[in-house]
Amino acid sequence: MDEQAKLERVFAYPFGDIYSNYVAKVERKGRTREDLDDVLGWFTGYTPDELHAAADSSESLRDFFDGLALNPNSDFITGKVCGVRVEEVDDDLMRKIRQMDLLVDELARGKNIDNIKRG
Repeated sequence: MDEQAKLERVFAYPFGDIYSNYVAKVERKGRTREDLDDVLGWFTGYTPDELHAAADSSESLRDFFDGLALNPNSDFITGKVCGVRVEEVDDDLMRKIRQMDLLVDELARGKNIDNIKRG
């Protein structure tokens, strides 16, 4: 499978499945769904209700990010997810997905929410 086909497979993944995995991950580490919604809301501009509606829909990650104006400070999200530096990811959509993963990882690791929000 070529690289673009692998990316397309990730982009087609349902946001709701990703969100459910995020909730399980942060709750296992002693954080709450409200904490997750706070961080994802900062990143996406979505309210908790909008996040839950997206998670309950069948929209893909591509659909979720399509037309979404991310927080201007999201450019300051740097670090590694699965050994990949998020700021070096060439594909714009994949970089956004990796940034979201990194925010959730930081939350699960117990980082202060104000610091996760970068600004």
